[in-house]
This record gives sequence, structure tokens and C-alpha cells, in this order.
Amino acid sequence: MRVYNFAAGPSTLPLEVLEQAREEFLDFAGTGMSVTEISHRDKAYEAIVREAESLVRELLGVPQDYAVIFVQGGASQQFAAVPLNLMHNKKADYIVTGNFAKKAWEEGKIYGEAVKIGDSSDKTYTYIPDINKLSYSDGADYLHITSNNTIFGTRYPEFPKCKAPLVADMSSEIFSREINVADFGVIYAGAQKNLAPAGVTIVIAKRSLIQDPLPFCPTMLKWKVQDENGSLYNTPPAFSIYMANLVLRNLKAKGGVKAMNEVDVYKAGLLYDFIDNSKLYKNYVVREFRSIMNVPFVTGSEELDAKFVSEAKKAGLVSLKGHRLVGGMRASIYNAMPVEGVKALIEFMKKFEKENA
Repeated sequence: MRVYNFAAGPSTLPLEVLEQAREEFLDFAGTGMSVTEISHRDKAYEAIVREAESLVRELLGVPQDYAVIFVQGGASQQFAAVPLNLMHNKKADYIVTGNFAKKAWEEGKIYGEAVKIGDSSDKTYTYIPDINKLSYSDGADYLHITSNNTIFGTRYPEFPKCKAPLVADMSSEIFSREINVADFGVIYAGAQKNLAPAGVTIVIAKRSLIQDPLPFCPTMLKWKVQDENGSLYNTPPAFSIYMANLVLRNLKAKGGVKAMNEVDVYKAGLLYDFIDNSKLYKNYVVREFRSIMNVPFVTGSEELDAKFVSEAKKAGLVSLKGHRLVGGMRASIYNAMPVEGVKALIEFMKKFEKENA
């Protein structure tokens, strides 16, 4: 029996995509082989990568002077790749709004002066610092942000504007809202939250920024090299890219990012409205910064939280335990989570509240 999977990542995928992958798994495109067996140099596989790149460009409106590459190592590896490709003046600004934003900043300090110009840890990352009141560094190579914070459930309602190129980790919200790619120097996103199984990371980078990586940057982390080789410099995470391509096709068929955002906003609204009007559950994120992808909540009792997670699992609602840094519960309601899943969660929450409040 299929359950509703609220995991933060690896996360749920569209059922129709999983069914198509199952149908093609033993014989992809008439090759007589699984997609997991085909050489990445085979034209049948190269077509997957090219189509995936084309769909990313179409769905996000990526300008032609931007590279779109698929790399390994997860978003965490890009914490190092960002300074290795961009930190020429040995200075960059970081806004720290959660655990992964903090890790990116700490990695940046290895390669130069990583200036923490904004930090919301004083209130347990429940808000985004006022981007209009921050002091941006002169001569910074870039400004790094984490646009949506998976663990703490916040997101930027609008993005900073400064002289330095804006670099954004969009792992947990990519393809969930329309963005102007030209406002960013680099966007990167691990796929396992909102796009595909773990293994591949998308990097979208303005080509003029990535022509001169630092001399000691490993070849595998040079975005220029990956771009020049069409994401096929070495054997790529083949199956993850294949799955990403199917998800991108599915997203296009459903109306693209704008249509998906409307559904995502609706789903999040249902859940937040219930939490806000309940007597048992609380969400502590400042309202204007609430994520539409990750919704943390608590009952106020660790014992009751544990009971909630246990009973929810028995009801077919899984992976609702909050991150260890936060506790409580967290519902990750990415693009692939159907409205019915959110409604089922709310009905369970109503029942649990009635029995335990």
C-alpha cells in the first residue's frame, strides 16, 4: 500500500513518474537495456541529458548565456564549489538563515573571508533578516543565500539586490515558484527534495562568472569544465538525471512552475490555516517568512509529539518526525505531494487533537 511520504529528502515523487520508470526499467527506448545499464556516451542516454537541460531552461526561463549542468555530490558539495569557482577576491557575503546556510558559510571560510552579514539564529532561525538593512561588503565576489530552509521552515519572500552576484541554494524549493534567473549569478539545487532521487545536483550559472575557477579547484568541481562537456565529463548520476527528466516532463504537462506554485500555495495554506486555528499545534515561524515546502509544527510536549509521529505512521502518514535540531513534527509538502495527502494529514491532526488536547 502506498503511503503519504512527508520526508524532507529523499522525498516523494509523482506516482505517474514512478509508474513510467517501472515500465521502462528493463527496456529503455527500445535499447533492450535498463537506463541504469546504458553507457553515458550512448546517443540514447545523451538525449536524456539534452532534454533535461532543455526542460530546465524552458520551465525556469534560463537565459542562453547561463550554463545548466548536472553534477554529483549533492548541494553540500557545492558549498565548496561556489568559492572554488567564484572567490577571486577572497571575500564573499553570506546570510545565515538555517543549518545548511550555516554549513555553506563555514565551508566558504576555508577559501577566503566569508562575511556573515545576516544571521537569524538569535530566534532559532524563525525569520529572514531584513535584506534592505544589511551591510553588503565592498568588493565581495558574491552573496550566498539559502532561499528555503528545509529544517526550520522559512523562505525568502523576495531576494536581495546588491552589486555582488547572488548565489542561491534552492534545493528545497526549486520549481515551486517563478523566479527571474537573470537576477542570480548562480542557482544550485540538490534534486532529492523536489525533483528526483538523490544523486544529482542542478547548477545554473552565468557563464561569464565561471570562466576562471581558482587554480587549485579540482577539475570535477569546475563548472566551466562540466559546461563544456555537456554534463558528461565523466559518468554522470545516470538514473537520477533520467528520473529528473521524467519529473520535468511531468511538471511541464501540469502547466509548468506557475501552475505548480498555485497548487503549492493552496496546499500550504490549508495546513497553516488549520495549525493557526488549532488548540494543540503551533508553528513558530514568522508568518511572512513561512515556507510553502516545509511546515514544522509542535504540540508543546515531546511525549505527545512522539505519539503523534507513531500514530500518524500507522495511519499511512510517514516521515513526519521533525529534524533533531528542532524536534516536533515537519510536513514536507513538495511539488509531488498531492492535495489529497495534505488533506489526509489535516484530518489525522484533527482526530489526534480531539483525542489528546
